[in-house]
Amino acid sequence: MKTVFHSANSRGNADHGWLKSRHTFSFANYYDPDRIHFGALRVINDDFVEGGRGFGTHPHDNMEIISIPLSGDLAHCDSMGNGSVIRHGDIQVMSVPIVK
Repeated sequence: MKTVFHSANSRGNADHGWLKSRHTFSFANYYDPDRIHFGALRVINDDFVEGGRGFGTHPHDNMEIISIPLSGDLAHCDSMGNGSVIRHGDIQVMSVPIVK
């Protein structure tokens, strides 16, 4: 497998006030034709979410989502009403099948 190095300071930035995000690959409003994806990997984001804020309920399809809070805790609720709190130091892995 080919090794590809992307330094942290070369990532795309997004600042939505309550959410500051660094994108390794093209994602949302960040586009770099050389960073579309890497094999099956599509997104590696570092998200900094303001306390008490977050994403509204939204669906996911055909993806693995790994969340690792580096500080604070992260409440997560999916579009089916399942929810939990991911504590600092925990790792949450969600496997979402293809929706047909």
